Order: sequence, then C-alpha cells, then structure tokens
Amino acid sequence: MFLLSRTIVLCSLVAATALSCISAVPQTANTRNVILVMSDGVRWQEVFRGADETLLTPKNYWDSRPVETLKKDFLASTPEARRAQLFPFLWGTVATRGRLYGDLDEGSDAHVTNPYNFSYPGYSETLTGHADVNINSNDNKPNPNITVFEWLNQQPSLHGKAAAFGAWEVFTGIFNAARCGFPVNVSYDPLVLTPSTSAIDLLNDQKANAPRVWPDEAFDAPIFSTALEYLKLKQPRVMFLSLGETDDWAHGGNYGEYLLSAHRVDADLAKLWSTLQSLPQYRDNTTLIFLTDHGRGSSAESWKNHGQKIPESKNIFIGLLGPGVQPAGLEKNTAPVTQSQVAATIAKLLGFDWNAREPLAGKPLDLGR
Repeated sequence: MFLLSRTIVLCSLVAATALSCISAVPQTANTRNVILVMSDGVRWQEVFRGADETLLTPKNYWDSRPVETLKKDFLASTPEARRAQLFPFLWGTVATRGRLYGDLDEGSDAHVTNPYNFSYPGYSETLTGHADVNINSNDNKPNPNITVFEWLNQQPSLHGKAAAFGAWEVFTGIFNAARCGFPVNVSYDPLVLTPSTSAIDLLNDQKANAPRVWPDEAFDAPIFSTALEYLKLKQPRVMFLSLGETDDWAHGGNYGEYLLSAHRVDADLAKLWSTLQSLPQYRDNTTLIFLTDHGRGSSAESWKNHGQKIPESKNIFIGLLGPGVQPAGLEKNTAPVTQSQVAATIAKLLGFDWNAREPLAGKPLDLGR
C-alpha cells in the first residue's frame, strides 16, 4: 500500500513509476480470465506415458490391496492409450484444442529453475516468475516476493477480482495472505463470505469434521468444490487452485491412490472447464493453465520422492487451453520451457507485462497468438 505524498513532485514521481511498472501489452486474443490449476508432485511420466505397470502392485497399494481393478482401469497396450485412460480430459480436450509441454520422450523439456525441486520453491517460482534461493524450505513463512496475482489485483481493472484456493496450508505464506489483498482459502480453513450460502456452509462443515490424514493438508474434494462455488458466486478474473493428494499419496508409497487422485484431478479439470463454458462471464474468453510444482524420481523407489538429491524431479509438464492459446497439441522437439515462464504468461494473457514489474521473471510462453 503506497502512502500519498504531500508534495506534487513526489506524487508525479510515484505516478510515473506506477505507469512504467504496469506497462500494458495487448491482451491475448479474447482472454478475459485466467485460471491456474496445479496438482502437487505429478510426474511427467504418468502424464505422457500413463500408468506404470511395474509400480502398480499390491505392495504399492495400501501395502496389500488387490490391483486388478486399477489395472483394468488404467493399463493398456500403448502409452497413448494408457495416458488417455488416466487423463481423459487432458488428452481429449487440452491436447486437441490447446498445448502440452514436457514430454521428454518427444523432445519437449519443461522444468523448474529453482535448485530445490520441492513445493514452496516451485509454487513461488510459478507465481513470481523466478527462483529465489532464499526460499529453501516448506516452512509456512510469508513470501517476501510479490506474486503476479498480487500485482494483477493491484491493477484497477482487476482489483478485487483475484482469489486463491489450496489444499496445503502453506499457501497462506506463499501468497503472503496478510499482504496480498485478496482471498487465500487453504486447507481446513473455512471460507468466510457475507452473506454465506448453504453450499459454502456445508463445505466448511465438511472441512472442519472430515478425517485429517495430513495435519497441514485437506483432501482435494472440498477444496475443489469450495473453489468452484466461489467462482460461480464471485466470478474472479484470475484464480489459483492447487490440489495436493497426488504428492501425499506418492510420498506414502501408495501408487494406486496416486493414480486415483491424478484421475480425479483430471475429472475436476473437466468439471471446471464445463462450468466455465456454462457461465457468460467465462464462456469462450477464459484460458486454463495446468501444471505441477515439481516432478519425482524415476526408479522403483525414488518415484516416491523429489528434491535436490533426485535431479530428474526438476522435470514437470505444462498444459494450456483457451482462446489465448493457438492449438498445437503435444509439443515435440521444441526449445525447453520453464516453470518461471508461467507468471509472465498469465499477465500477458490479461494484457499486462509482468517482466516490466519483475525483470527476473521468465518471458511469457510463445502460445502462437
């Protein structure tokens, strides 16, 4: 929050600086809204190859559960068929009407630029456009860096039109909820609206009374439903949603639940997209971006984990769909893209230049528009 000066000279300087920071750019195609969705710790291997049969064992499914049903649902003779079964919306809609980056088998490299390969650094890189080596833990500390969401919310045309939802409680720190100026609803916290609705009240009750497998992270279902209700009620123009079960189940060595949660995320994306197209505020003028905060290991044991000691966990995927995206499908044999390019891409889609405000940020992705 800027304090107004008593002097005309200082006011003029502040105004000039503000204008230079905003640096509007042409809004991309017909994009009026951007929704950013992230699913924690999803491997590029499952996105582009589908389920890994070698990992789909009773030992990797609650230690002893049968996996025949999972094999029937998610295994097929080719990677193309397996990935379509696991992520039907991603491959049936995003890959046909948008763009997908990160298939290393096809020469498409998408990766993080931070050196840590875990959550807080990855989310911060995504939202600020650059790696900060001082963000080197998952502690819930206020992010000293301003996110592109916070900056966009400061623009007159978007003020009061940003919102963030996350299963993980640390998003209050990542977005610096005390400073950012827009709603950041996380984990088991209730969404407080005045007036409230019966749907929001029910979701708040579910979050408060549901079993808590992870003390700092709620199950995905109430988080997604809360975000969807808020979208219909308040119609934000830039919204963030992160779901976390994929990472939690993977850390627990539960490959079966990891697959099921990834499949549910895909269903959530399909429902979100259908909802967007049903609302005049969003129909045909909203771009959806989907990615992860980090990858995982590739071996029979390292798939459970990620971090500096697992270099391949830097590899991610990025999917984009909407009027701001020239359809290209699965990117092949292209120049590498990075997580740090997402923030500037969001701003550019909405007609703003994040690089003018944050010179350290990666340049926008080339989406062909």
